[in-house]
Amino acid sequence: MRTEDVLAAVATGLWRWDNASGTVSLDGEAARLLGLPPEAVELPESAVRSRFHPVDWIEINGVVNLAVAEGTLAEARLRIMDEDGRVLRTVRSRSKPLVGRTDYRLIGTIEEIAEPQPGTTAAHTPITGDWRRSREAFLLDAGRALAEARSTAEVLRVAASLSMPGFSPDGLAVFGVAGDRLRIIGHHGHGPGDEGPFSDMRLETDYPAAQVVRTGRAIYLPDPEEYKRRFPATWPLAQRFGRVSWAFLPLIVAGRTMGAWMAAFKHPVGFSPDERSVLTTVARMLAQALQRAGVAETERELTTGLQRSMMPRLGPDIPGMRIAARYVPTGGGLQVGGDWYDVIPLPSGRFALVIGDVQGHDVRAAGLMGQLRIAVRAYASEGHRPDAVLSRASRFLAGISGSYGSATGSGADGPEEGDAEEADAFSVPRFATCLYVECDPETGSLELARAGHPEPAVRMSDGTVLTRPTAGGLPLGIVPDTDYPTTRFTLEPGETMMLCTDGLIETGGHDLDTGWARLRAVLEAGADTAGDLDRLADQLVSVVHGPSSHHTTGPLADRREDDIALVLLCREGPGCGCGGSGGPDGGHVRAVRRTMITVAQAEPERIAGARRQIRELLHDWTEEDQVDSAVLMVSEMVTNVLMHTDGDALLTAEAVGERGSRRLRVEVADGSDELPHKRQPGEMASSGRGVLLMEMLADAWGVDPRGEGKSIWFELHEPAAPAEGTADGPADSPEGDGPAGARGA
Repeated sequence: MRTEDVLAAVATGLWRWDNASGTVSLDGEAARLLGLPPEAVELPESAVRSRFHPVDWIEINGVVNLAVAEGTLAEARLRIMDEDGRVLRTVRSRSKPLVGRTDYRLIGTIEEIAEPQPGTTAAHTPITGDWRRSREAFLLDAGRALAEARSTAEVLRVAASLSMPGFSPDGLAVFGVAGDRLRIIGHHGHGPGDEGPFSDMRLETDYPAAQVVRTGRAIYLPDPEEYKRRFPATWPLAQRFGRVSWAFLPLIVAGRTMGAWMAAFKHPVGFSPDERSVLTTVARMLAQALQRAGVAETERELTTGLQRSMMPRLGPDIPGMRIAARYVPTGGGLQVGGDWYDVIPLPSGRFALVIGDVQGHDVRAAGLMGQLRIAVRAYASEGHRPDAVLSRASRFLAGISGSYGSATGSGADGPEEGDAEEADAFSVPRFATCLYVECDPETGSLELARAGHPEPAVRMSDGTVLTRPTAGGLPLGIVPDTDYPTTRFTLEPGETMMLCTDGLIETGGHDLDTGWARLRAVLEAGADTAGDLDRLADQLVSVVHGPSSHHTTGPLADRREDDIALVLLCREGPGCGCGGSGGPDGGHVRAVRRTMITVAQAEPERIAGARRQIRELLHDWTEEDQVDSAVLMVSEMVTNVLMHTDGDALLTAEAVGERGSRRLRVEVADGSDELPHKRQPGEMASSGRGVLLMEMLADAWGVDPRGEGKSIWFELHEPAAPAEGTADGPADSPEGDGPAGARGA
């Protein structure tokens, strides 16, 4: 007798559901129970679906998916509808999924059952609307929280805080696999040390989590008797925790079982299909979150190690000097970029400070940075001067940056279409900015070469901060054969020099002016660091990336973050951020401010920089009119050198003394032997007022002939307090149309 005949004798039909073809095969009894003619038939899935109550169809979909995932029977109670939407009967379906590589088939039975009467219960009742809404809201919140977790620790915290609708576990554990061992990644609801027996368990152990990992199938243990019956060897380990129900589910990603998740309950849980469905969905989301977190942590570890390997150690102490450095990668992406710094011992007993920024914030920028840093170190170690080091580095970067394009485009047909975008990204040449400083620790003399990089800033012993104008050339890699002029000045005892990349200046929507103003405030207050140069470095980074940084956003709409590299060099002495604040015997030290700038014939625009240097030098001068006078005379003196000689102008300014009694001396030297002479310019004349201005505005002035050329100088003496009526003084002078008109111009 056929199976169908036996089943029909007990009013039970047979059906087959083929997920791949979307068809359902019914025998005669199954067709009758579905309200169709009592004969064997094969129908499209949509035709069979129309015979079920819509709510029950949603229900059976979840039950079938759960059975496919667990390899268990799919059992559901279904209401059969006629063409008019009336309920004909209620049937119970039991089916077994046969899972293929990409699809599945269901083979099962269907039989009529009586509707439960009010006040009675059935083996399985439909999900109520409130429970379904609660479940969907829970899964939505859980999915969002797990998707936002960025580390394994965050994923575990989210898993521990999940409150499942109606049956929240009070004990959780996540197991991972290491070779042939089961290890605990994290747990919740257990005391310290409770994980000991489970932390290094062989996969062959008779333990639910180990079996789940081996088989990829979930295990539900609704009561202690079931646990003891199925896993007697490890029951004593679980008994002491006082739980009465357990669910062990596989953590599967891309078809691979990466671990297991345990949910333990102190109250009995029957693990109905609805409850198993919720647990299975959470396990799936938890596995994906752990996978994402693991990949992200691996990338962070890789990039952090890469950057640390490329960043130098500051090495042994340098007599008379202190160095502090910081590197902060950008806030997003792979956390790698092209910023770097280096400290290089030189054959002459000196040392070099290098800071640079390769264009970009990606892996290629980091790779080019590593190669460029090694090249610069090699050229410097050979004993080349700063200008030669940068010239060679520019040629080197142009060579390796251009070679990326030829390498990625090599071959008969070039890159594959799918790789075209990546190949284009690697074929674009990159440039780099760089500042190279050669330092003599004995004398404090510095020789600088600059390739498109921000200029250094110097904090003097009294807290005054100046940006040091430094001659420069194109960024590295743009033109292979580029010359880089050098600039020399001396770092005096007690002074601190800051080198940084543009990320420290511009992050937060700042331009160069507002960015420097933000850093200047920190540097000027840096005297309060009480000898801690590292603390000053932290403060400079904090003003850009710290909690208060959002209060100091700049005027630009672009608020993108950038990598930051920072180096501080302090020459020990009074007033330095790395040394004491007094003289050798602890007594008072006379404050000195000094700056020097060269204005070349080909760079008349640097006259504006000279004026800015004087204003920065005299930022706290008690008489504002004297500051204006000094700026006016400096502008006149430097302009005269560029107009009336063939050489460059060397400006030196020095302010000596205590506030209220300081003396400013400014010298402008040139290579011409021709001395200035007093003229009588007409009212409309555009020149000839230089000597007249110094006679009227300076407290003293003069010309000192030198072996080659001359030096014109003037002095201003700071008054103890602003003199009354100074605003009207020059205007009331007999020659008011002279200096007053010139000052206004």
